[in-house]
Amino acid sequence: MSPSPVPAVIAVVIHEDRALLVRRANPPDAGLWGFPGGKIEFGETVLAAAIRELLEETGVHAEAQDIITTLDILVPDPSGAVQQHYILIAVRCRWISGEPVAGDDALEADWFPVIDLDHDRLAMSADVDAIARRAQVLASNAP
Repeated sequence: MSPSPVPAVIAVVIHEDRALLVRRANPPDAGLWGFPGGKIEFGETVLAAAIRELLEETGVHAEAQDIITTLDILVPDPSGAVQQHYILIAVRCRWISGEPVAGDDALEADWFPVIDLDHDRLAMSADVDAIARRAQVLASNAP
């Protein structure tokens, strides 16, 4: 158990109205679809971490744009006490090149139409649909 929160990033890539998602291989969201991401390494900036994690998990090249939001992920132990606390920083990234291929700790990687993201149709991590829609709006308003 970590005595303090663990900072991590998720890379939010929206391209042609589709979100790039990976199916996670490891806890806390093993088996669920979510944005590529992971822990920030010591000395690494948030934006650099997002680009690194995106490339490691999908092989996709992108440019980090800005921070969309943050999420607190509290992982309980069997008794319900907080076992782990992650602070996820969602970074909007602009696709440059590459087709997704699962790598690192991803089981699968693929594009999903943002309009179709629905927890009833796809087992997703927390707030994936809302974050994707917010990123889509931000991208459409970008110069």
